[in-house]
Amino acid sequence: MSIKEKIETLREYLKKNREYIGEVIFGYKTKEGKQFDIYLLIAIVISVIGVILSSNEQIKNSYGILLTLIEWVFTILFTIEYALRIYTAKNKRKYIFSFMGIVDLLSIVPTYLFFFYPPIHVLVDIRVIRLIRIFRIYGLTRYMRGANTMQIALRSSRPKITVFLLFLSITVTVIGTLMYIIEGQSNGFEDIPKSIYWTIVTITTVGYGDVVPLTAAGRSLAALLMILGYAIIALPTGIVSAEITKEVEQQKSNLKNKEILDKLDELQKKFDELKNESKDSSY
Repeated sequence: MSIKEKIETLREYLKKNREYIGEVIFGYKTKEGKQFDIYLLIAIVISVIGVILSSNEQIKNSYGILLTLIEWVFTILFTIEYALRIYTAKNKRKYIFSFMGIVDLLSIVPTYLFFFYPPIHVLVDIRVIRLIRIFRIYGLTRYMRGANTMQIALRSSRPKITVFLLFLSITVTVIGTLMYIIEGQSNGFEDIPKSIYWTIVTITTVGYGDVVPLTAAGRSLAALLMILGYAIIALPTGIVSAEITKEVEQQKSNLKNKEILDKLDELQKKFDELKNESKDSSY
């Protein structure tokens, strides 16, 4: 059988079994779908471990060829899987531009870009994001609901956090400029951008070890900045926490209202049944 005939045979098989293949790849309720996802997760874990190990120079010198070969095998398999997902997807555009669709694509692209820019190869570690599918395989949907609550809370907090970041940007710019003036363009404060960088790492309590203020005014301002840093760290945490609490209470309220409506529906049905029975007995 020629290569052309083999390709044609494969095309016919895919066409006839498109629905079944789609159920295996995208589904997780069937035995085949669950097995496929488990094997896929195992392959992702092995692939990511291989990339991590290859970043070690000693391991790379000893097993570099083997690790590269393994990586290319997994990349080809993931490429075939990605192509099958597009082929069997009910809405191709929706899958391609979905979060997981973009992750699936980004998990294979770095290997092919290796020939143009070798360091980009390690970005295949983005495959680890695909392990999110483990939640659906083992029915851990309650954790996904928790993540959804967090996402809603962060979205609700966005206006407040935006104002906070704007205030923070103004603060570090002003203090960075003052440090540049106070320290006299020395002691590491050579220009305003470096002074602003020092301000950012100081206000986040990280510390910029090789640059310290030497003047009394500079040290006083630095001390004030460090104290301010604790308040700045606590503020966004409080904003998000408040929104999470609000969202949880809203969900509880919605659930309670739903339960009340369900009970009212049941009572209405019972009332209708009694009404019909009374009509029948009157005849």
